[in-house]
Amino acid sequence: MNTTAPLEFDLVVLGGGSGGLAGAFRAAQHGARVALLEPGELGGTCVNVGCVPKKAMWLASDIAGHLALAARMGFDVHGSLRLDWPAFIADRQRYIHGIHESYRRRLDQAGIALMPARGRLHDAHTVECANGTRLHAANVLVATGSSPRRPEVPGAQLAGVSDDFFGFCEAPESVALVGGGYISVELAGVLQALGSRVDIFARGPRLLGHADGELVLQLQENYRQQGVGMHFDYRLAAIEQGAGGLRLRDGDGQACGDYAQVIVAVGRGANTDGIGLAEAGVALDGDGNIVVDAYQRSSVPHIVAVGDVTGQATLTPVAIAAARRAMDRVFGGRVDAKLDYDDIPTVVFAHPPLAGVGLTEAQARVRHGDDVHVFRSTFRPMLQALADRPQHSLFKLVCVGETRRVVGIHLLGEGADEILQGFAVALKKGITLADLHDTVAIHPTSAEEVVLMR
Repeated sequence: MNTTAPLEFDLVVLGGGSGGLAGAFRAAQHGARVALLEPGELGGTCVNVGCVPKKAMWLASDIAGHLALAARMGFDVHGSLRLDWPAFIADRQRYIHGIHESYRRRLDQAGIALMPARGRLHDAHTVECANGTRLHAANVLVATGSSPRRPEVPGAQLAGVSDDFFGFCEAPESVALVGGGYISVELAGVLQALGSRVDIFARGPRLLGHADGELVLQLQENYRQQGVGMHFDYRLAAIEQGAGGLRLRDGDGQACGDYAQVIVAVGRGANTDGIGLAEAGVALDGDGNIVVDAYQRSSVPHIVAVGDVTGQATLTPVAIAAARRAMDRVFGGRVDAKLDYDDIPTVVFAHPPLAGVGLTEAQARVRHGDDVHVFRSTFRPMLQALADRPQHSLFKLVCVGETRRVVGIHLLGEGADEILQGFAVALKKGITLADLHDTVAIHPTSAEEVVLMR
């Protein structure tokens, strides 16, 4: 039995990912004494096996695509255009190591006690570290993130998960991606551009169930043009090791393969097991997510939770924004501080990117019926047209009412990830179609299509 008096803090943070770090820094800015527990690398999924290394690989694959375009446009491109994976990975990891160092410096400068240990709630105010050290605090922030799930089928252990992709040292000859969500879509584009033969096996009738259906159909056509195979309404029954590689077997007993690698991307689960939530009285929903109110408070009000562990809009910027507002409320005196979860912009780093904010056309028609007005522009970006390639962009506005208030902006095309941010601000502020028409276009760009749609 541990008889040592616990160390006293104002806030103990479980998890050193994006949400945990943001909460720790904001609480310290308000003068709180903060301890942060993280047994792994700082930055969590986003920095280590998510957004950051994913975007690095996307950039490499984007360069590969432009090199192929260069040859079609008259550039004298000699030699192999294949990526030197080990050299690129060294640069990628150097970049990530710099982020780790930056976090450590900032934690030290802020006076935050960093404890490289796993924490568990001993009771509603006490956190116990794996080494037995106990921390006592008036407030606790849980930001332990999520982990990839595996399907419950025979042979599932033969497949990798999205985390394993970042351990690749070369492009596999062939890859099967099980799942039709954003992780499968992003990895498919990257791997195909870097030399793999890629097939996607989606459980649903289309990719990206959350995105606007019309844009998804265009993305699927672009992927077909790029050589990505897609299988819809697929029911995985087993993964098997064959003589020539890994095989997928469906519910009808049909086998498909052989693949050098299989990656399952069938969702993620909150990291809520084994951290003492039940002992502290924190309620979970049926999927294991921490139940929180609009202010990120759990069923135990002084225990707040942010990020993937809550199952709410599981995006890095959302975790950061929610954590900062929660700490402004707890320590900064802003009693009404909370995150508005409406109209959060998102990007799928497909090839090309698919970005959206607000309501899809289908969602708008459910909510507003015949008051919905849709405007769209399908076009080939200049670079694709110059190279005489079939890849098309599709930009779409969803408007409602006589004023044509814009309630949804959906962009598929080169630069969509960069274009959307500014338009997301405009949508949040209630922009109308007339406001867009009053804005002079920047020509020639893809972005001008947003203000020219009629």
